[in-house]
Amino acid sequence: MVKNSFISAIRQEKEKNCGSVEFQVFSFTDKIQRLTSHLKLHKKDFLSQRGLRKILRKRQRLLDYLSKKNRVRYKKLINQLGIRESKTR
Repeated sequence: MVKNSFISAIRQEKEKNCGSVEFQVFSFTDKIQRLTSHLKLHKKDFLSQRGLRKILRKRQRLLDYLSKKNRVRYKKLINQLGIRESKTR
């Protein structure tokens, strides 16, 4: 799960740089968690399932981009958000 100190740091940086890759990944992670909890209650909500898959793919593309550009920032973000590293293909 997302750590509270990281959440507050990201929200403070939101006013400075809301287009950063870290902020976008954080916001997608937050949406993913909310949609996941929604889908636990509403198992047949197929439009929300589709939206969740789209957001997961967007987050994965951003993480792939960050891992290619700056591996240190990528590792730090993965550790702070508690997301496991994607498997190599």
